[in-house]
Order: sequence, then structure tokens, then C-alpha cells
Amino acid sequence: MVTGRVTLQDVARRAGVSRTTASFVLTGRRDMRISVDAEQRVLRAARELDYRPNLTARSLRTKHTQTIGLVSDTIATDAFAGEIIRGSTAAALTRQHLIFLGETEGDPATEKRLVQDMLDRGVDGFLYASMYTREIRIPAALRGHPVVLVNCLSRVRAPSVVPDERSAGRTAATALLEAGHRDRVYVVGESAPHVWAAHHRRAGIDEAFASAGTSIAGSIESPWWPEPAYDAVRAFLAASRSASGRAPSAFICLNDRLAFGAYQAAADAGLRVPDDLSVVAFDDSDLASWLRPRLTSLALPHFELGRRAVELLLDGHGPPSAGVHPVTMPLRRRDSIAPPAR
Repeated sequence: MVTGRVTLQDVARRAGVSRTTASFVLTGRRDMRISVDAEQRVLRAARELDYRPNLTARSLRTKHTQTIGLVSDTIATDAFAGEIIRGSTAAALTRQHLIFLGETEGDPATEKRLVQDMLDRGVDGFLYASMYTREIRIPAALRGHPVVLVNCLSRVRAPSVVPDERSAGRTAATALLEAGHRDRVYVVGESAPHVWAAHHRRAGIDEAFASAGTSIAGSIESPWWPEPAYDAVRAFLAASRSASGRAPSAFICLNDRLAFGAYQAAADAGLRVPDDLSVVAFDDSDLASWLRPRLTSLALPHFELGRRAVELLLDGHGPPSAGVHPVTMPLRRRDSIAPPAR
């Protein structure tokens, strides 16, 4: 009876073959002349003994540890962006890899130590992730190693997996255009050019309206939080009614938190969503389904970002191909869009 960890020699002894033959069978070698009977006996013995290979010993031979280092700022403790971890872990497991996770909280010294610790453990490659899409500087310790950027970009030549924000902007605008909203549509939120999501969402919105032969009526500038959005929209609604007597037809909020504030301001002004005012937003956070009526929103594809990054890192026979790899942001249609009020 075999006790303790089952070794390759145990399998060979049970199957009545040499250790070399057992090794060739269990590693899938087909370039050696091994009889079908011997192969079946080895496989049966491995099943009966519940044999698991010693990955440490294998890594010394192959120079591959079947591990990936995931270095991030705050995605491990952020429930929203934590889906990146779930997506990358799921993809890694399907390829018999494990992930070492390290969170830096933006501290360069912590980041340097984490990267070096992972290199000391012989990880096969790295995912470098950010909680929000931004341009980053790749740590010097990572240069020369396989790395894929997740939800961030760099001027250094490296593959980046990011949400397709521009396409999402076009999708949000198209949802309103198809419902009949061609004028009196306003964008809510600051459209700062240096903020990746804001810039590309707004660019996509403008492209869609231009293609339809019309344009956005204007913008309601506000930080991306409910309280300032409530104040900005409330002031805008009061001013627009006193000036023209016409309420806006629809809002495109640059994130769900802005939509939360806009909902409250609209209700205070006597406007009902979607009967009097249609609203579409971005991110598809929990707020989107909690609001009443439920908010139509473009979902951030965090799970898919993690999954795609692992595929880029592990697929192929060389370093991952550089360039930006956009991931579609799906539209979650709910109850906040209706045809314009008469």
C-alpha cells in the first residue's frame, strides 16, 4: 500500500514498467515506442493511486512554473474591479496555471518588492492591472519579462487590454437615437480630455449623433458623484425651464453615480423617468439595477478583461503581441429609456 505523496516510481511499480516509460506516458510523449498495453497500465495505475505530478520538479526541468503574477493597485479590495481577478483566475485554471496576486495600493516601494518576490518564485509572466483605465509607467523590474497590461496603457510597447469606451459611447447614443431622441439630449459629467473613459465615451457619443445628422444639445459639467450631479442637474433644469420652458429630452450620464444624482434632481423638478426624461449611463454598477426605474447602462467588462489578458499572455509561442486590445462593453437594457414625451 502506498502512503504519503504518490511518486512517479510508485506508478511505474504498480504498472510494471520503468520509471522512464511512466514519465513518457504521463507527459504525453508520443515519440517513443511504447505499447498500447503498457500505456493503458500506466494510466490506470495513475488513476488508482491518485497520482499528481510534482510541479516543482517539473518546473526545474522545463523552466516553466505554470504561475502568473498579477500586480494591481486596488482591484483586489475593490468589489467592482475585483471581477478582473475572477476572469483572470478562471482563464488561468483552464490552462493549468495558478495566479499570485499582489496589491500595491499605488506605493512604488511595495510594487517593486512584490514584482521582485514574484520573479524570485519564477512566475512565467505578469498581468499589470489598474482599477480604472489610465496611462501608466511599466515598472522597470517588469521590463524584459512577458507582461500584459489590464485596464491600463503605456507608451512603452506592450499589449493592453482595455474597455472599448468609444464604441460604448456610440452604443449609448444609438440607444437614445433609436428611441427617437434627436434633440434636447445632454451629457452629464465632466469630459476631461486626460481621463481615458471620459474622453472616449464622449467621442463615441458625438460620432453617433453626427452620423445621425444631429448633435448633442450641450453638457452639464459635474464631478462623477451623486451629490454634485444632483446640484448641477437641479440648477440646469431650473435655468432651462425659466429660459425656454422646455425640459431636456434625455441625459447621457458618464457613469451610474451621475445618473443617481440626475434621477433625484429630475424627481424634484417633477420629471418622471422615462416618461418625461430618458437616461442612459455607463459602468453597470449595482446602482443601475437598484434605481427605480432600473437604469440602462453600458457594463464595464472586468471579467472579460482578465480572461482576455491571460489568453494573450499564454497563447502563442512568443511574447504577447503589442497594441491595444479593446473589449466590448455590453448594453444592459432596462427601464430608463422611452420615446420622447410629446
